Amino acid sequence: MDRVSRRTLLRTGVGAAAAGAVVAGGPFQGFVALAEGAARRAPDFRTLRPIPDLRDGKVRLHLPEGFSYRSFHDTEQPVVLNDGTVLPGRHDGMGAFPGPGGNSILVRNHEITQTNPPTLAFGPGTPYDRAAGGGTTTVEVKPDGTVVNAFTSLNGTLYNCAGGVMPWGSWITCEETVNGPDVGPDFTGNSNVPLTQRHGYIFEVPAGGQSNRQPIRRAGRFPHEAAVFDEREGILYLTEDNFGFPSGFYRYLPPRNSMQLGRIEDGGRLQMLAVEGVRNADLAATQPERARYSVTWVDINDPDPTFPYTPGQPATTSNNDALQYVSRQGLAQGAARFSRLEGAVVEGKIVYFTSTQGGGPAEPGPSDTVQGWGNGFGQVWAYEPRLARLSLVFQSPGPDTLDFPDNITTRGRRNSLVLCEDSSGDNYLRTLLPSGVLRDLALNRLTTAAGAPRFGDEFAGATFSPDGETLFVNIQASRGITFAIRGPWTRNGV
Repeated sequence: MDRVSRRTLLRTGVGAAAAGAVVAGGPFQGFVALAEGAARRAPDFRTLRPIPDLRDGKVRLHLPEGFSYRSFHDTEQPVVLNDGTVLPGRHDGMGAFPGPGGNSILVRNHEITQTNPPTLAFGPGTPYDRAAGGGTTTVEVKPDGTVVNAFTSLNGTLYNCAGGVMPWGSWITCEETVNGPDVGPDFTGNSNVPLTQRHGYIFEVPAGGQSNRQPIRRAGRFPHEAAVFDEREGILYLTEDNFGFPSGFYRYLPPRNSMQLGRIEDGGRLQMLAVEGVRNADLAATQPERARYSVTWVDINDPDPTFPYTPGQPATTSNNDALQYVSRQGLAQGAARFSRLEGAVVEGKIVYFTSTQGGGPAEPGPSDTVQGWGNGFGQVWAYEPRLARLSLVFQSPGPDTLDFPDNITTRGRRNSLVLCEDSSGDNYLRTLLPSGVLRDLALNRLTTAAGAPRFGDEFAGATFSPDGETLFVNIQASRGITFAIRGPWTRNGV
């Protein structure tokens, strides 16, 4: 999620508490846990070249030789979907599913924030909250990026950031907020009084269909980012992107078998990761080379808070207190602290996730309310559920190597990871190879009306088509645009 003003504060704030003990281990799924060693290895960046968009010949991306792309749903101009929806902007997380005739079904988030007056719910259907402008749209698209059909599939939510593809064929979309009529204004300063529902939840959206618009409340009310499901264990893993405060890594244990039900059921148990033998392990700070930890989980007893308020009146509970309500329960039991957990993907037996500002200098002190939590340039972590083991896969030594990794995906062929950058400068798609080496995959070259580069527009929602031949990805700007990228993936290490 792109909040440049708050990101600037974070980069100049103080860091995190000292890191805990490291557990020794051997090779890890083809990846080298470089950590400090990353600073000693030069990234294998290739020379990207300007490639014209097949839609209109305009250069919007730089890509490796042999690649092509077509953009669609560029909201620089109004776009009207098949159901009459005027497409909202701020395209963010996205999942791809098999469609008819080799087409792909994309379910795409729109990260619309709280405004004054409120941005009303878009599209047809009864929204979850009529005063909330976020949600998801569903798009059927040909492999070359030609749109066949598009419609609203969830409306009335807020800050729909990332999410995750479920193995039975649905998308979990996550609200990265705790706004509601019972909570004071967030960082935008806009009132929450007009809202009719509490926010900060996850929602399920069937591929090609409509969400029931019912939140899964026991999976927590906190600033959610991404969700991935481990079908071997039947567990949903969740990341938290909590600006200015420690973030947690969570798991939700549904009450019944999700694979049999074909959905995530409410009423389960929420837990937060902790490092065994290390209270409040500081995983936001710079980690030792080959860092590896044995972990356990602590219960969150009150995952779905409602704060006292008078309808029509400003709430007395501050947004910052509400943001930390769930994580403080875990931290009080010794849970680990991360810096802004964002994208997540499950591949085989491993859950990979990013810490966008992890890897910064350690700062002594137990406070969990320090503004500016985490001053690094990003980490990639891996969790092995059956071993209860957490390993550092990569840690950026500086912005020229990797700058604020956000959404993450994999083609599932070579165990390479594709990382979306969300920095205030040039933003790249990077490929993290099993050797631990990074390569450039794409460079954002959107321009202003005057032709100047648009810095700070993040890549988001990277997801491969079911056949692995097309990479769909968004650039989240004040408008929003989606790309279908094709090329020699295997030759380029993907």
